[in-house]
Amino acid sequence: MNKLILRENILAQLRATLALQVKAAQLARDEATSEESRAENQYDTHSLEAGYLAEGQARQAAEIEESITIISALPLPGFPPGAPIALGALAGILDARGDTVLYFLCPRAGGLELSHEGRNVLVVTPQSPLGRQLLGRHAGDAVQLPGRKLAGAARIASVA
Repeated sequence: MNKLILRENILAQLRATLALQVKAAQLARDEATSEESRAENQYDTHSLEAGYLAEGQARQAAEIEESITIISALPLPGFPPGAPIALGALAGILDARGDTVLYFLCPRAGGLELSHEGRNVLVVTPQSPLGRQLLGRHAGDAVQLPGRKLAGAARIASVA
């Protein structure tokens, strides 16, 4: 699997999310500063609430921009047989049903799910429960998949 293309797909989704977030922040800012949002009495907090919303959305947009910068600079090393899993690894995990699920270990964008080369890939961060398990592990090691009760039911099948 081409990890350069995978990274570009992740960045494309983040950029699309960023565009929506910036637009939402701008709309909330416009609402907060609109003449129509001016308080009519001491209990009217519409403008104040819109201001808080705009601030939160602007903060989220800044976090997405930071994620784009970090992921753009992420090294995508090859992992020869026996190499431990690190950031930039694409790990195939064989679950109890015999299906191989692909996880991309990335510093940001955890939880993002995308289709890449006809396969579903889930982005996990080192801060996530699965990401913590994967760091430093090798192909053949057992891991506990989130939501699974049977310990050892999943094994790392491949690392790229």
